[in-house]
Order: sequence, then structure tokens, then C-alpha cells
Amino acid sequence: MAKDSLPFAHQPVLFAEVMDWMCPEKGGVYLDCTLGGGGHAEGILQACGGQAEYYGIDRDEEAIAAAGKRLAAYPGFHAIHGNFHDAAQMNLPPLSGALIDLGVSSYQLDNADRGFSYHEDAPLDMRMDASRGQTAAEYLASVSVPEFTRILREYGEEKWAARIAQIFDEKRKEKPIVTTLDLVGVVDAAIPKAVRRRDDGHPARRTFQAVRIAVNDELAPLEQALRNIAGMLTDGGRLLVITFHSLEDRIVKNTFRMLQNPCTCPPKAPICTCGKKPLGKVLGGGVIKPTPQEIEQNPRARSAKLRVFEKRG
Repeated sequence: MAKDSLPFAHQPVLFAEVMDWMCPEKGGVYLDCTLGGGGHAEGILQACGGQAEYYGIDRDEEAIAAAGKRLAAYPGFHAIHGNFHDAAQMNLPPLSGALIDLGVSSYQLDNADRGFSYHEDAPLDMRMDASRGQTAAEYLASVSVPEFTRILREYGEEKWAARIAQIFDEKRKEKPIVTTLDLVGVVDAAIPKAVRRRDDGHPARRTFQAVRIAVNDELAPLEQALRNIAGMLTDGGRLLVITFHSLEDRIVKNTFRMLQNPCTCPPKAPICTCGKKPLGKVLGGGVIKPTPQEIEQNPRARSAKLRVFEKRG
């Protein structure tokens, strides 16, 4: 579908669970760190009767424009083009709640021009913010084989990382890797056909995930961003984070645990001498997953996990 005919739509995952755990209230102040199509935002604003301040951040200017139209009826809605990693520098008021949905939007996946999908041939872009930074093609043109191997192992958890990086370098010397199907072809050439047939999903998905994370620097700043945003909450305020793969979920889980129990004293120490105090508590038993009904209606929700942290003074 052509870019100008494709609406910016994103079916929000774990929508009912987000509404339940956010507990939106009239007069509240909320931060949506990954605004996307505005689905969660609209739900929270409606639950507040439109009487709330809602700040929506997104790196994607097309998302900002689409959400701005969708939420134009809410005077308390404020769109911010930027990266939620920088939320602490945005001079926001104390927050009643904050939401981070770390998934790629359906629009970004379905719009071939953005280069996130391994199903259609398109330029290798993959930037969340298409107005700045290196494209995936530019990144791949200069990345070394050892670095690409590391990225595939760490960000894609790809068992065939070394082989893919080797074949990638051979192909790159023949002609530049500039389209999504160029990169899919590298994976197909590197992973034996019998292994690809047994793969639960598209064999290139881990490689595309790794390149996307590297291009957008998604993981390195995440822990500090979580700490910062949790610190911006009012007493009783909640930070909700939706993850879609084990790498980011592990960071969220460990950061929430640290915020709940920051003490660095030896376990058998009779008293705490480090002086570090808990910021709050992890809720929901640790992790909340989508229902089978939601997964049936929206298969992209199958790997989603929601974690909730509540600040307590």
C-alpha cells in the first residue's frame, strides 16, 4: 500500500490491562513515552473524562501528526517530538502515571517505505525518527564483521550470528546491502534451508530486530530512562512498560527490582548501612500477559509483556 494512502493505525496491545493498572483519574497528569497512533492515549483521556494533562512523546513525526489529529478534541493533550530517553530534560510536571510501549507500531511494520518489514522489498531505513540519524543501509555499509556479529548475538539472540555476518560481508563486497530483501537474502544464504524450515517464524526476524535496535540505540539508555521516569512520579503514581522481546523485558524487570530493593548491603548484614531507600513496589505479580482472546484477534500481541511499578513515598 502506498505511503500516502496508509493510515497511521496501531492496535494497542494489552489495552484493558493498561486501563486497569493505570487507574486514570480526572485531574491527573500522564506521560505516554511512545505515543504511536494514540490508542492508549485516547483510552486514558476518555477514562479521565477529558479532564487530564496528557503528554505524548514519539520519535516518529508521522505518529505525532496522526495522534495530534486523533486527540485534537482534548485540550490537555500535548504532543512532543522527541525521545523518551530524554524525558527528564523536558521540564514536565510531576506525573500521576506513565506508559512506555516498546513495540514497533503496526503502521511502521506495514508501511514498506519505513524498512522495518522483512516481507516486502523496500529501502533499508528502520529509523524510528526518519528525520535524523543513520539509516539501516548506512549502518550496514560501515559496520565491521566482529561488531555485526556482536549485534546479532546480543540484540537478536541469533545462534547463526557469525555465519550471517560472514555471508553479509561477502555479499556486501559484491554489491551494497540497501533493501530489506537484500538483507533477507543474506540470512537465507547463511542459515541452512533445513534449519529455516524448522524456525518458528521468519528466519530473518532476529537479524531485523538486531539491526533496528542498533540503528535506534534502543537498549543502552533504557535503564536510566526508567529510573528517571519512575522518579518523576507522584506518590502512588505508576509506571507501566510493555515489552516485546526478552532483552528489553530483562532490563525492565531488573530495573524495577532495583527500584523496589536498592540496598547493596550484604544479605546477612544486621542493619542497612548503604542508605539506599526503596522508591516503590512492583505490582501485578511481576509480569502481565495478553489473554488468548487478544492474541487470537491480534497475533502481534503474542510476545507482549506488561510490568507495573508504583512509586511509594
